[in-house]
Amino acid sequence: MIADIRYSTAQPWMRALELTAPIARNRDRVMPTIVDEMAARQGSAPALLSDGQCLTYDGLASRKNQYARWALGQQIQKDEVVGLLMRNCPEYYAAWMGISNVGGVTALLNTNLSEAALLHCIRAANAKRIIVGEEFAETTLRAASRMDIKPEIWIHGAGDTGCRRIDHDVERRSGSALRQDERRPVTIEDRALCVFTSGTSGLPKAANLSHARVLQWGHWFAGMLDIERQDRMYNCLPMYHGIGGVLVPGAMIAGGGSVVVREKFSARQFWVDVIGWKCTLFQYIGELCRYLLHATSARDAMGHQLRMICGNGMGADVWKEFQEKFSIPRVLEFYASTEGGVSLFNVEEERGSIGRVPPYLRHRVSPELVRCAGELCEPVRDSLGLCVRCRPDEVGEAIGKVMDHPSAIGTRFEGYTDKEASEKKILRNVFKPGDAWVRTGDLMRRDERGYFYFVDRIGDTFRWKGENVASSEVLGVILAHSGIQHAIVYGVRVPGTDGRAGMAAVVADDGVDVNVLRGHLAAHLPGYARPVFVRVCKSICVNGNFKYSKAELAQQGYDPASVTDPIYFDYPEGKEFVRVDWNLFQQIQDGRVRI
Repeated sequence: MIADIRYSTAQPWMRALELTAPIARNRDRVMPTIVDEMAARQGSAPALLSDGQCLTYDGLASRKNQYARWALGQQIQKDEVVGLLMRNCPEYYAAWMGISNVGGVTALLNTNLSEAALLHCIRAANAKRIIVGEEFAETTLRAASRMDIKPEIWIHGAGDTGCRRIDHDVERRSGSALRQDERRPVTIEDRALCVFTSGTSGLPKAANLSHARVLQWGHWFAGMLDIERQDRMYNCLPMYHGIGGVLVPGAMIAGGGSVVVREKFSARQFWVDVIGWKCTLFQYIGELCRYLLHATSARDAMGHQLRMICGNGMGADVWKEFQEKFSIPRVLEFYASTEGGVSLFNVEEERGSIGRVPPYLRHRVSPELVRCAGELCEPVRDSLGLCVRCRPDEVGEAIGKVMDHPSAIGTRFEGYTDKEASEKKILRNVFKPGDAWVRTGDLMRRDERGYFYFVDRIGDTFRWKGENVASSEVLGVILAHSGIQHAIVYGVRVPGTDGRAGMAAVVADDGVDVNVLRGHLAAHLPGYARPVFVRVCKSICVNGNFKYSKAELAQQGYDPASVTDPIYFDYPEGKEFVRVDWNLFQQIQDGRVRI
């Protein structure tokens, strides 16, 4: 049995519950409404800050209204999708706030996507218009040219593309409050966003995100972090992700604080920014903290005003050293599925854990772990055809109960734009006939005290550099290269890193140049998705079902002593593939060569 948690650790839960309780009762109060309310309350206070642009609460409300009028001027209908492909900046948040203010839906597009993957995402979201930062114009125009019904492209910034400039159009529009005749009935049940996630297999999927869940994310974390007006959160995570683009700004605005937006993470600039902007919080992923631990010194962080950091993926080894080296008072580790269904919070700072559910909330939010078996980790069924719960410390897939009650916003599953993909995410007849649970695709274990620990991802997706890598997408790019006959993509463990590094085993024609292959990969895949290791095989064995055995290949890894096939490593300094010999293998294992 878990003892009742002390009042001090119960406070975050109580604050979060108090802030989110009114959401279901106020159906017409959506996030753009909150922005207007906060502008009236603390107009000149900073809301979104960056080196290039700063918006007060008044400024954010005004910019939001300008984008809303742009959407009205383009006759964007309720639930119509507009793609957004821009780098991190305050304008990014104002754009989707304005579109959602009048019932439009914004698809947050990954700025690292190749042309083929971008085309897939535009189609998956069914985006009729796309707002594009000037640096992504060429790729977007090429992708759009391949569509039968071409989306309308609006460019933000300079560039001779022949497309209309949204920044010019928006500037001409009024930022005053929307008139009654301009308003549209938007409720918390309406869709606000499409946020892309690779799930457990295949190309990215467009997850639906309602206004209710946008509010839930922001207000829940405002309570968990105890956000106040003087708080500033440093955000260098991509705003096309649910965390960097929805959760962080939503939490700070709900609490009246401000967000310092950086275009992308820089270890060299990190502490300079945190100290210079007087940040009191920052949002992390585990890999970010590991970089900082090795790339910066305690002296670099001297004088910071951080009171807490919040994020996910912080391993126990990094956690202790990071917190002590940089004098971080508190760490809030959490786990949340973009699609919904399961969320966990570690308010007790149990190092290595992704959280637990306090006893007094188990009736409302109670993830379960089900026993899995086989290479595909399918749930095990008993003699009655029901799933089997895991014992303490037994690894299983995390699932969350599908609940349709209006108040169960935090655990609802809103699915993907693809109905078939949504159905595949649901596990039925789990613990009793007729019940339904959403699958996370994540393997976890839970100890006797109720703390959950992340173990791994199921299926073809593995996590690297804080991103989910779909092996099927990488495989498609490899197979498109001349001379490659067969290939299999998987993740391998590398000491001292989080997640799994990508590795590809390929069967190639004689004379294939691995560095020409490397150039092909670099041209078609974002950096985090490119294989770190390539194994050139004479053949690849298949099992009895005529499927490749990833498990065996992953177990052999990149150890040259385990296989006779040549293995190549994407050497970070030389920017080329070099063959792995025993000496290089040991350097990678010891951390002397960092990936």
